[in-house]
Parts: sequence; C-alpha cells; structure tokens
Amino acid sequence: MVLSHGAGAGMHHPFMNSLAHELAEAGISTLRFNFPYMENGKRRPDPPQIALKTIEAAIKQAQQLFPRLPVLAGGKSFGGRMTSLYAASNPHNLTGVVFYGFPLHPPGKPSVDRAGHLGKISCPMLFLQGTRDKLATPHLIRQVTEPLPNTTLINLEGADHSFHMLKRSGITDEQMLSQLALHTRKWLPV
Repeated sequence: MVLSHGAGAGMHHPFMNSLAHELAEAGISTLRFNFPYMENGKRRPDPPQIALKTIEAAIKQAQQLFPRLPVLAGGKSFGGRMTSLYAASNPHNLTGVVFYGFPLHPPGKPSVDRAGHLGKISCPMLFLQGTRDKLATPHLIRQVTEPLPNTTLINLEGADHSFHMLKRSGITDEQMLSQLALHTRKWLPV
C-alpha cells in the first residue's frame, strides 16, 4: 500500500509509524512518503497538482519495486483525499483505495462538496471512519458512500478523526490501529 500522511503530520508521525507496523503485521507492506511541503518544513499543504504528482511518483515507485504485487493506495485524511483525486483521474492504476478518515467537510461545516469526484473511481474503496469524526459526520459519509459501487464503509464506534477513543471505551489507541489494519486486510480486493 502506498500510504499518504495527513495535512498536519508527516510519514514519521506516531500514527503513521504504528499504522504501517500494524498493516505489516496483517501482511500488507507499505510505502510511505512525505509530500513536498512536509519535507521542506512548511505547515501549509501543497496545492492539489503538486500533491497529485507526488502520489503518482510514489505509486510508480511501488509498481517498479514490486511489479508482481497489486498496489493499493490511500492515506490519512488529506493524504486519502489527495489519493482519491489521483484515482479519479487514473482509474486503472490501482487495485483499491483505502481512506483512514476521509475529510468530507471542515469541522462544524457539514457538506458533501469534497465528495463529487468519488464516483469517478472505478477500483474498490474502503472508508474507515470514526463515529465521532468532526470532518465526516456519520450520516453524510453514509449518504456519499452508499450509492458508490465497490465501496465499503466501516464505522468505528466512538473513534474520532485521529482514531482516538474515549477512555471509558476501554479500547487503546494501539488496539484501534490493530482494528484498522485488520479491517483493511479483510477487505482486500485481491
């Protein structure tokens, strides 16, 4: 899996490190990378055209390094959204797309404006969403994903956008990351 990071944290963020480790435990290799803005120490994400070129380069690198393996792509929040924009324009390059918290809308501003391109993606898609995610209210993400073919939505009860759980749930962050990897493994379209 070509795994893209979120807007505020790079490929070495503890979430990304732990998710890559859990995916490896589940039998899924990952290729992580930084977007140029993160690599250059900037806070503001790159414009989409730069992000898309970066994702394309990472996918091509994965395909060259592992020509016999199917290539999935996805990411956390911003990285997943940029990957979906890439997949909408390059429908035959990927085996599937995985979203670890798709950022459907800004916090407190529910809308589906960021989802218009998802219908152009022809490969299977997996949305892993927390039910407390302030960037994707459950009823709106369900409204977006239900009509899409080859799409699976898994709601993780009590998880927020960063997949943190309330302490009273008894589920640790490590257990949640393990669940993300296991859901990904079970879903694999290959």
